[in-house]
Amino acid sequence: MSVVGGTKRRGLAGRIPSPGFEAFGSIFGFIYTFLAGNVLMAVANAPLVLSLSLVADPAAAWPFFLALSVTVAPSLAGIFAAFKALNDDGGAVKPVAAFLRGYKRSFGKAALLGVGAVGLLMFLGVDLAVVQNQAIPGAAVLVPLIVVAAAVTVSLTVTAIAGVVLLPDAKLKSVLKASLYLVVQRWYLSAAMLILLGIIVSAAVLQPVLGVALAPAPLLFVIWSNASFAFHAVLRSA
Repeated sequence: MSVVGGTKRRGLAGRIPSPGFEAFGSIFGFIYTFLAGNVLMAVANAPLVLSLSLVADPAAAWPFFLALSVTVAPSLAGIFAAFKALNDDGGAVKPVAAFLRGYKRSFGKAALLGVGAVGLLMFLGVDLAVVQNQAIPGAAVLVPLIVVAAAVTVSLTVTAIAGVVLLPDAKLKSVLKASLYLVVQRWYLSAAMLILLGIIVSAAVLQPVLGVALAPAPLLFVIWSNASFAFHAVLRSA
């Protein structure tokens, strides 16, 4: 009876899946990529992070911080490249090398997108301040339009940066057209992106050191995954 019982117990245990080396390697790859990504993002945007930690009320000096955020776009290309390597290599990922390669390879296009986005957001921000501070006819209509334009600008820029990483040989104009189509067609993903970006910005403003050390990479990974899915879905249907 004891032999039979032991056989049954071994048989039952044999049916229970146990995590293997690949599973642990994959988990370690995610953790390592997230930690390294946060550090590299902080280094790449050091002037912005340092200024956030020193200024008591960043909202009052929003044009200054918006100008400093021009460095964010190339760093997004870098961390998106690290996420792409994580998908390709799994537990064997080298996030630091992947980040640096992506940063260098996509710097020109990403920086151009960043400068364009910052310039447009600066213009929209000034317009919003003027509309709110002065009694301008039609202000009730202009404010929502400005907010929507700013939201589309941010969504389009981040999606286009993901497209630059996914399609490094494509022309920037083509990537922008595809990104605009995805932002509009998959508006729910764009809305989710804006919410996640809002969480990252809020964490960075409220707690610059902890916010940058903990928040960006996991949330940016969700944004990257959604953008990658959207681009691949379009390419499959093309």
